[in-house]
Amino acid sequence: MTTPIRFYDPLTQYLGEWSMGITLYSVIFRICLVVVLAAIVGCERSSKRHSAGLRTFILVSLSSAVSAMIDLCIIANTEHGFPIISAASVVSIAMISGNSILFSSKSQIKGLTTSAGLWGCGIVGLSAGAGLYTITLVSFVALLCCISQLPLIESVLKDRSNHFEVHLELKNTYNLQDFVTTIRKLGLKIDDIESNPAYLNSGLSVYSVSITISERDFKKYKKHKDIIEALQSLDYIHYIEEMN
Repeated sequence: MTTPIRFYDPLTQYLGEWSMGITLYSVIFRICLVVVLAAIVGCERSSKRHSAGLRTFILVSLSSAVSAMIDLCIIANTEHGFPIISAASVVSIAMISGNSILFSSKSQIKGLTTSAGLWGCGIVGLSAGAGLYTITLVSFVALLCCISQLPLIESVLKDRSNHFEVHLELKNTYNLQDFVTTIRKLGLKIDDIESNPAYLNSGLSVYSVSITISERDFKKYKKHKDIIEALQSLDYIHYIEEMN
């Protein structure tokens, strides 16, 4: 029979016995910890004007931590305890995260990062509530770095990609053929054009256009921003921007 592997949290051992079990001091410490960590992530999201901000992240993380502590109490006070509260908390976080994903009028999916951040912050709250302080802090640092720093890397990778998608507003429906002709002359390839019904009665012809850079010169020397700026100068284009 194999001996079960037990995890000994270095920070728990450093803090002392009071932090290991469910005591008044450990409960206060865990709640304060998750509030502070969630507030940091929430502030980062709020500073970029995302739908879920400071309060949402704190509430999700706090709820997860409390559910984990309730689980520990149930397990300690019953013969055959089973952690059902924390599992329910994870399901709730997934539902909240799913509801924050929206489609904008420009056919862009919004809120994916915020949804994943909410779910991740909830998991951090669960680990803090369970008294796994090392896992909590390490996962929090990783979560914060992903949310705040990876967009810079993503923007560089996207700008080097041969494929990109634009939101296109033409002054007239008949200008679509002119746009297609211009794209082909530039050495670009249109993969897909989709009409946007959200602008049906606006007087504009609005499309989502998928473009591939096929010419070597464009791949080498032109960024997506340069191409879009050149297209924006055309008289029949009312507005154009790259979609995220």
